[in-house]
Amino acid sequence: MANTLPETLLAHEPTLRLGIFAGVLALLLLLEQLAPRRTPHNPRTPRRLNNLALVGVSTLLLRLTFPLLGVGAALLAQSNNWGLLNQFPAPLWLALIASIIALDLSLYLQHRLFHAVPLLWRLHRTHHADPDLDVTTALRFHPLEIALSMLLKLAAITALGAPPAAVLIFEILLNAAAMFNHANLNLPLPLDRALRRIIVTPDMHRVHHSTRPDETNKNFGFNLALWDHLFKTYKSQPTLGHHAMIIGQPTHRTPRDQWLDRLLTQPFQKEKEPPAAGG
Repeated sequence: MANTLPETLLAHEPTLRLGIFAGVLALLLLLEQLAPRRTPHNPRTPRRLNNLALVGVSTLLLRLTFPLLGVGAALLAQSNNWGLLNQFPAPLWLALIASIIALDLSLYLQHRLFHAVPLLWRLHRTHHADPDLDVTTALRFHPLEIALSMLLKLAAITALGAPPAAVLIFEILLNAAAMFNHANLNLPLPLDRALRRIIVTPDMHRVHHSTRPDETNKNFGFNLALWDHLFKTYKSQPTLGHHAMIIGQPTHRTPRDQWLDRLLTQPFQKEKEPPAAGG
């Protein structure tokens, strides 16, 4: 299988990814201002800045602890003929499609795992405890969850033998899709209905960030909408509607809980009692 990533593309991978990330983030921040779906309950700027600061901590942790990231693992697997796809001759286009679909499935299953295992949920809860939902929530993950997710991703890439180009495309698509479906965007309903046949839309994913457990454990997909339909975890709309639903977790709802130090220590804090109704 001819699956080498062009050296020029590989050399510019960080710049390419950062450029696309910054462009998508800036576009969605602008669209959120022009066509918001919900009115935020908390001051946006402090919460957003702390969410973005958490990204910086996670990125630094990855750079310090992982000598190889996704594309590097794919190159290593390719050079050593590791993984399923490296055992069979296949055209690059087919390997690309198969890899992107398989990696997306692995992420869906990983997401369900982080909800099902109490210790993993304590890490993942940092993401869910955002009392408002916007594009920066897509980046709000505890550094330890990021590290565990990277280990699982590297294992999936190696076992699959995904081409380096597929890994690069998948990570760019996933990053953009996650920012899109967390964004506070008011899409026209016909467009939302059409898009969610294929990809996860903001209205679809917002259900997953409800305080109601029966909704938090639905709509696990980040990119393709297929998996929630296939595995019966799809819920089309929140019970209370998008404007009346409560986003976040019953605990950790105060503005102080959204500061960086609290986000980092939240998984290790003693369980808090939920505030009174409406708190």
